[in-house]
Amino acid sequence: MDPLRQAAGRSVRMGEMHVGGEGDILRTLLGSCIGLMLYDRRKKIGGLAHIVLPESRGKIERPGKYVDTAIPGLIAQMERFAAEKLKLTAKIAGGASMFSTSTAGNIGQQNFDACQQLLSDFRIPVLASHCGGEKGRRMSVDITNGNVVIEIVGQDPLELG
Repeated sequence: MDPLRQAAGRSVRMGEMHVGGEGDILRTLLGSCIGLMLYDRRKKIGGLAHIVLPESRGKIERPGKYVDTAIPGLIAQMERFAAEKLKLTAKIAGGASMFSTSTAGNIGQQNFDACQQLLSDFRIPVLASHCGGEKGRRMSVDITNGNVVIEIVGQDPLELG
């Protein structure tokens, strides 16, 4: 991914989700949160959600914040953008274990597990993931080709298959 194009992209912050078309770059910074990219290769339409927690427990504000509201919400946004039903695939990043002393358990793993389960329920295949570990990462999505680049400080950038 060209660093100049990446610099011109749109940042997706915690609890947000954005949809783009050909030529758009979406990016986010992740720790225990999940970055979920949904993509339709034929239509070159993609979306990125920065998911914070696995369950909304009935909360309706900020649907991008929770796995159970972000996935159906992102699908709906993408279908409105395309004005038709899409054939979606997914790529997932994040879910790091950032707080080893947390009493809430590994929220990163819980986010990842909930995301995988709901994507399976929606019959959306996960083509690639880069999750876990103890370090945060940057996720950049190129909507033109569906490429996802993961950057972790001190490591070479990695493109997800």
